[in-house]
Amino acid sequence: METKELSSLIRKTLVFRGSANSSLLAPRGVYLVDDILMAADTAQNRVFIWKNKPTAEFQEPDLVLGQAAKSQTGRNAHGKVSASTLFYPSSIWSDGQKVIVADAWNHRVLIWHRMPQQSGQAADVVIGQPDFKHNEPNVQGIGHLPSARSLHWPYGVFSDGKQLWIADTGNRRVLYYSSIPTDHYAAAEAVIGKPNFEERDYDHTDPIWPYSVKLGPAGQLAITDTQYYRVLVWNKWQDAFSQKADIIIGQSTFEGNGQNQFGWFPQANTLNWCYDTCFYREGLWVADTGNSRVLWFNILPDRHNQKAHNLIGQDDFTTGSENKNTIWSTEHSLYWPFQVCIDHQTMAIADTGNHRIILNELNF
Repeated sequence: METKELSSLIRKTLVFRGSANSSLLAPRGVYLVDDILMAADTAQNRVFIWKNKPTAEFQEPDLVLGQAAKSQTGRNAHGKVSASTLFYPSSIWSDGQKVIVADAWNHRVLIWHRMPQQSGQAADVVIGQPDFKHNEPNVQGIGHLPSARSLHWPYGVFSDGKQLWIADTGNRRVLYYSSIPTDHYAAAEAVIGKPNFEERDYDHTDPIWPYSVKLGPAGQLAITDTQYYRVLVWNKWQDAFSQKADIIIGQSTFEGNGQNQFGWFPQANTLNWCYDTCFYREGLWVADTGNSRVLWFNILPDRHNQKAHNLIGQDDFTTGSENKNTIWSTEHSLYWPFQVCIDHQTMAIADTGNHRIILNELNF
C-alpha cells in the first residue's frame, strides 16, 4: 500500500526541547497521560515531569527526578546510588498517580506509588536490588546468574495499572508481576523468553535483546527485539510464557536477523535497530530507530513480515537516513526515535538523536 500524505496522519506538530536553561540531551523515554508529560532525559540522568502538556518549544518542568535540582545532570547525582538518584533512565510508565522508571544502568526499576511532588523525591520501592544502596547487575555483578528478583540493564517497563512487565534486556528476558510490587526486591512470578529464572542461554525463537514490552487493548503482547531487528507479537499475552510469538514484524522467519533483512535500503516490511512499539486503535506504531522513522500498521499484522501502511519521519519507505538526508532537523524529520506514546490523539516521540520530544496531534 502506498503512503498517504503526512497531513492525513498529523494535524499539528510541536517540537519540544524541555527547559530553556537545561535542555534535553538524548532523551530515550517519554510518557504522556492525562495531559502530564514525562521525559527520561537519559544522557543527563534525570526524569522531567510537566503537569501540563507543553505548548511551546521550551517550558520549565514542574519537577525533576534523579537530581536535587532541575539543572543538575550527574550520574547518581555525582554520588552513591540512593532512592533519589538515577543512572541512564530509559522507559517510563504512569497512570497519572504511580510512576515507574527503568533505571537501566543501576540495574533496577524504581516505583513511586504517588505522583512525586518535589524535585529529587525518593522512590518508594526498588525492584531488581535488595535495597536502594545496591546497583550491580544481577545484584552480585557481571557473570552471576540471574534470579526471579534480579535485573541486568532493564530498559523497558509497562503496566496496565495492575500488572507489571519489565524488559530485563541484559538477561535477555521479560519479567512478569501480577501486581505492581509494594516491597523491595520483589520476585517476578513468570518469565518470557527463558525456561526458568536462572537460565541465560537463548534461542532464536526467544526475544534476543528485548528492549520494550507493551500490552495491547485486546490483550496482545508486543516485545521489541532490538538485536534481531524485529517485533514479536502474541495475540494473547498469556501465551508468551509457553509458546513462541504468533507474528513477527521486520523478519520473515524466526531465524532471520538482518538489518533491513540484509538489504541496502529499508522497505515497508523491514526494521533496523527498532526500540519500541505503541498499540493504537486497531493497529500498531513501531519505532524503527535505525531507519529514523516510525512505522504505522493500521491493522495489527496477522502474518510474518507484513508491510507497514504508512510512516512518520521519512517521505517514503526506502529512505532510512537521519533527518531525511539533511544535516538539519525539521519539524517532521526524525533522528533515532526511541520511544512512542499516545494519549488520546496526542503522540509523543522521544526523538533521541535530535535531543527533543515531538508532540503530534493525530488526525484519527
